[in-house]
Amino acid sequence: MLYKGLIFGFILIGLAQISKAQSGIVEVEKDSLINLLQEFRAENGINPTTARMISLGSKVVDKKSGKRVKVRGFRVQIFSGSSRSDAYAVQSRFQTSYKDIGSYVTYDEPNYRVKVGDFRSRSEATNFMRELRSQYSNVFVFTEDVWAYE
Repeated sequence: MLYKGLIFGFILIGLAQISKAQSGIVEVEKDSLINLLQEFRAENGINPTTARMISLGSKVVDKKSGKRVKVRGFRVQIFSGSSRSDAYAVQSRFQTSYKDIGSYVTYDEPNYRVKVGDFRSRSEATNFMRELRSQYSNVFVFTEDVWAYE
């Protein structure tokens, strides 16, 4: 009986301590330079705290007067394989058919990949992927940094 009373007492004391630990006020002290750093990072697109405006309509930009920048966008992969010569052959074949669309060869061990286009929206990339399906096998859309004019 005494043993049960001691166990019950320890449980009550433990619960009392836990309930005290849950009540209280949290003070947050924030350095004023943190706001300046967050604003700087948002302006320069480095882990922005505010969402960037995304245009749903196609915006025509003059390539001669526009500034070429890297933005998050989409590319269509038309080749993936271990042969470098095959990758460059596929890139050359694509460039003869689509002179105005950029093509890029990358090497991610052990495969070479050929990705094409600099699309800002997934729908543009998906439409182009559908067009390429008749010419290339295993065509996929990937999200990555692309070149765009602003």
